[in-house]
Amino acid sequence: MFFVDDPYVSDFLKRTLLENQLPLVATPAAGKFSFPAGIRWLSEAEAVRNAHETADLRLYTNSENTIGWIAEHLAFTGIPEKIDLFKNKAKFRRLIAPLYPNFAFREAKVEELRSLNFADLPHPCVLKPAVGFLSLGVHMIYTEADWHAAVDAIEAEIASIRGRYPEQVVNIDTFVIEQCITGDEFAVDAYYNASGEVVVLDILHHTFASAADVSDRIYTTSKDIITANLADFSNFLGQIGKLAGVRNFPVHVELRRTAAGEILPIEVNPMRFGGWCSTPDLAYLAYGLNPYLYYIHQQAPDWDTLLRGKENKLYSVVILDNSTGKTAAEIKSFDYDACLAHFEKPLELRKIDYRRHGIFAFLFVETRADATAELDYILQSRLNEFITC
Repeated sequence: MFFVDDPYVSDFLKRTLLENQLPLVATPAAGKFSFPAGIRWLSEAEAVRNAHETADLRLYTNSENTIGWIAEHLAFTGIPEKIDLFKNKAKFRRLIAPLYPNFAFREAKVEELRSLNFADLPHPCVLKPAVGFLSLGVHMIYTEADWHAAVDAIEAEIASIRGRYPEQVVNIDTFVIEQCITGDEFAVDAYYNASGEVVVLDILHHTFASAADVSDRIYTTSKDIITANLADFSNFLGQIGKLAGVRNFPVHVELRRTAAGEILPIEVNPMRFGGWCSTPDLAYLAYGLNPYLYYIHQQAPDWDTLLRGKENKLYSVVILDNSTGKTAAEIKSFDYDACLAHFEKPLELRKIDYRRHGIFAFLFVETRADATAELDYILQSRLNEFITC
């Protein structure tokens, strides 16, 4: 069964549901979106009944906004407990403590942050909501000045963050302070099958503009990225799956690989692949691999076949967030054509209501591996050149 909610449902996901007659639960949230005729709708009562009657239950959600519905109506499945095990970053750190016994982290209520002694914290560290999404409320801390600035920023951000997502998705009442994880950052879309075995569906390198950057501007997948990391990441995620005891469980994993090769998890996002239908749809644009179907039908990619002919090609999703320093109210328009002109081979542009979501668009592009200047440019840009105020 599929669940959908804000902030975004892609046309590709809608077509996948329609063409394969995959059941979509008719929640009030799903009713806000326009779907083509012929969608296989399930009433909420039918969804609960199916969950009771299905031993091999497979759920997928495009958005963690649906977690509240699942917790309320499907508690008997045990799935909400598994979701919380991953969604709550403090619980997740405790889950994987046997793998990383020396990893330093602590929890604190938002009202306690200002009174914490900086000398007692791991240095450097990351301060982030215990329950979070994207990079909302995330701050890198190197110095005591950074710490005080981060606490000031969080107190200023509270109202806007609370108004953007439900608290099951972003809850800034409690924060996690954890040691900084160094190395190259990757995102992995995967699922645990009916036997609990992990199946990796895509691997993406998360590129940053600087060491202090915590934004989500560019995620890139390629033949080289997948072949270099597939075996090790599969083994690592297999260990996580055994600790959590999950089955029929899709995940979007963020992790880092150090220069020495050690793999350290940042977070595991439950019951979905990349948010905003971003990375799963990129897998189809890049390799013809439909992650939604691979999960539902319990298929494993034949990477030798899928990667054939993909040499020297990079496939990226570019998140054009409002990094201009201007409020949405100050911005009259965004020049999408001028932005597209910077790219050799745009694959798809998805315009977003930046006044509501703080994002101008999601852009999918193909780039030659020996011609990455366009990616370097957009990574460093604050996008002011494309706005009119």
